[in-house]
Amino acid sequence: MSLHAEEFGGCLTAARGGCRESLGRTLETCRRYLLGVARDELSADLQAKGGASDLVQDTFLEAQSAFDRFRGTSESELRAWLRQLLHHRAAKFGRRYRTTLKRRLAREAALPRAEAPGPAGRLPTPSVQLIAGEQAHRLHQALEGLPDDYRRVITFRYVDQYSFEEIGRRMGRTANAARLLWLRAIERVRQELGGLDES
Repeated sequence: MSLHAEEFGGCLTAARGGCRESLGRTLETCRRYLLGVARDELSADLQAKGGASDLVQDTFLEAQSAFDRFRGTSESELRAWLRQLLHHRAAKFGRRYRTTLKRRLAREAALPRAEAPGPAGRLPTPSVQLIAGEQAHRLHQALEGLPDDYRRVITFRYVDQYSFEEIGRRMGRTANAARLLWLRAIERVRQELGGLDES
């Protein structure tokens, strides 16, 4: 999505005034650019752990919560600021999988090819089942506590696997507004779960 300089300036002003939809439109102008940057940042071994679009989405989430720190006035300044956020996220992502002992990429090995189908694998241990059950319960509680629009957008995206265009049609919004609503819903779930995904 591309905006003329005047239109971009208007969106930027509205975004600084607290308009979430304008903030979303402003960030969307940089999506294609950031995807290219993210593809360059992620080496082949890390791409199995997360894609460029995931990195861009995480960058947009951070940008939404830190937008008051952006001091620029042009699209090029916004791109530079977002690129710095993305670069920081990519470095953190790389450290997570290259230096954390349990997740270290060098420890990964391909599974041997099975010659013939063998017996079914072992069932998870009771403690693994208990932990999984607790996490599922926490997720269910977090989803139940969401506003109706947040629950609907998450259901449409993950259960029904609709595109943002289809979600927007079903919810009477634009595709960009549906994407922003989804981002806010995911952020709320993360907050409710106490940052489980940061561990």
